[in-house]
Amino acid sequence: MGIMGFLRERMGKILAFFIGLALLAFIVSEVVRSGGSFFRDDSNELAVVNGEKVPYDKFNEKLEQNSAQFKQQGQSISPQIASYLQETTWNQYLSQMLIGKEIEKLGLTVGDDEMSVMIGDNNPDPQIARQFADQQTGQFDRSKYNQFKAYLQSGKADPAQKEAWHNFVVDLIEAKKATKYMTLVTNGLYVNSLEATDDYEAKNKLVNFKYVSLDYASIPDAKVTLTDGDYSAYYDAHKAQFKTPQELRDFEYVTFNAAPSKEDSAAVKLQAEKLANEFKTTNNDSLFVQINAETKAPLAYQRKGSLDPKLDTTMFSAAKGFVYGPYIENGSYKIAKLVDSKTTFDSVKTRHILIDLASAGGEDKAKAKADSIKKLIQGGKSFAELATTFSADKGSAVKGGEIPSFDANGVMGGGQGALVPEYYNAAFKANKGDILVVKSQFGYHVIQVEDQKGSVKLVKVGVVDKPLTASSKTQTVAYSKAQAFLASLTSDNFEAEAKKEGLKSRTAEDVTAIASGLPGLDNARDVVRWAYKAEKGDITDKVFTVGDQYIVTRLTEIKPKGTLALEAVKKQIEPMVRNEVKAKQLKEKFDSALGGGASIDQVAQKVNSKVVPVENIVFANPIIPGQSAEYKVIGSVFGSAVNKISKPVDGTQGVYVFVVNGFTNPPALGNAVKQKEQIGQALLQRSQGLVLDALKDNAIVKDNRAKFF
Repeated sequence: MGIMGFLRERMGKILAFFIGLALLAFIVSEVVRSGGSFFRDDSNELAVVNGEKVPYDKFNEKLEQNSAQFKQQGQSISPQIASYLQETTWNQYLSQMLIGKEIEKLGLTVGDDEMSVMIGDNNPDPQIARQFADQQTGQFDRSKYNQFKAYLQSGKADPAQKEAWHNFVVDLIEAKKATKYMTLVTNGLYVNSLEATDDYEAKNKLVNFKYVSLDYASIPDAKVTLTDGDYSAYYDAHKAQFKTPQELRDFEYVTFNAAPSKEDSAAVKLQAEKLANEFKTTNNDSLFVQINAETKAPLAYQRKGSLDPKLDTTMFSAAKGFVYGPYIENGSYKIAKLVDSKTTFDSVKTRHILIDLASAGGEDKAKAKADSIKKLIQGGKSFAELATTFSADKGSAVKGGEIPSFDANGVMGGGQGALVPEYYNAAFKANKGDILVVKSQFGYHVIQVEDQKGSVKLVKVGVVDKPLTASSKTQTVAYSKAQAFLASLTSDNFEAEAKKEGLKSRTAEDVTAIASGLPGLDNARDVVRWAYKAEKGDITDKVFTVGDQYIVTRLTEIKPKGTLALEAVKKQIEPMVRNEVKAKQLKEKFDSALGGGASIDQVAQKVNSKVVPVENIVFANPIIPGQSAEYKVIGSVFGSAVNKISKPVDGTQGVYVFVVNGFTNPPALGNAVKQKEQIGQALLQRSQGLVLDALKDNAIVKDNRAKFF
């Protein structure tokens, strides 16, 4: 009774203890299963490199910088480009980390004197020279650089610009350290005379020989039976080829097409035809485009050659108000209207004086200075002298402010770039001889229009586009088929069900954790994320949407980092294994023909083949004319004695027997200096990549990028 009483009194506490213990065990098991930690926050841990964490926010900051630079080139970032930028940034980040550790071990630094030279006025680092190059000459503009440094030191400097400059200088220092490290490595490269002689002979020693070959294709695949021993023998001999630097996954999938049907296309076309009638009668073309077009674009005058080809041949001979379309282009129905046309100058010649905001002390002072210079010019002062004295554009200042002629789009002659819109728009609206003050991103321009030449017709065309999209009915039908297929699947009937439904099963092999697309599918990131959470044999628990396709998939293989197991590469190596088995059969055929000291012609006759003569082959280019590269065969040829029939050699295309007719040796290498320099230069070009590869191979990297992207 005492024990029962004890239990009754403490039952609440006992239950709470065991429930709490069970909950803790559950939480810990989930953390362990997901690779996290109960005691630390790893939500920002993008990777761990040799024990050092890589924070996601730091990496993403660098990724955004690279993406911004890409966008500045006028390129859009598609899913494929985003994946490329992310992988490139990761390689940069990883390389910097690994080299940084080596630099730290060696104690490499950049001293104050070196730093003053790198960012000095006389001979700055090439990156600085490029940033402050004259737009006309491409040469470093020292005055522009000095103005920028004075601006940074002033109290008016933008904090963001100061921080950007600081980061730029830090990057220069790190790059200089990396250069020092690579110099230490490359200074240790050495090419001896024996290597130079071997390289010289490999490129210049000639051989003439005859061969007889039996192609692997001469034996039908169906007559070759592969055993486990055949696979194992090939795998063991080539195991080094099956080492992967990162985890890979294979999966099969089927797609259900939800692209627009004929009915969908007809419906969108009918809508476009209705808009075409309304476009003809509207009184506000610009507003009509902005309201009805999927792609909003301002109406602007354009010259011949700048419109879409279908419009370029039509609009320049049409009357104002003419409507073209509907026509289909790039997946959309389009209607185009000629809003206006005009004839203007073909080119305009100007000169200018640029007043920089920073050097002038702010916008108000820059504007006042530009107005003052304009009055001086109107009063008779020399434009060229004022440009030499005051213009921040030193490239044109030395020419009296002159810049090349430009067209209505601001493109200068001779491929010298383009002007900013504010500049060329103002110049085309002005009259010859006018003096203007115009503001742009570079400051205030005092512009004199010197000449206006030629004439060109420009047209203003408004375009309304309606994308050809699938209707909800089309999407529902395709999605329902995908759902029905998914519901019919078990762990081992994927291929059978696909075949039963008349679906083509596709395979995605060696997919990385950060891959963005699959064969024929551009943006399949969700599918890849699923694959890296699934186990081998798993079938997706939902239908994925990728573009206008619905996807159902099954994970077929997980290939861990390191040397892949035989089973993981068995399908991949099957053609090579089959060729090895065929090679044994063909060698036996040749061995039989070689019995009794037969000549090469007799061997050819016995194996029902022919003798093929080959002349002037060099070791460095091991290609047999009419065949592919045959490294093993050509290597055997150069290691053979003259007039001696070889044993059978298995090559890439088949099995060969040959006889060497003779070698032609090049003149003796009298001076190996040039040869050494050529080899050394090739080594130097490869060295940096090889060093980075070696550091990466020896690094212990836990890559979590798949969780973030």
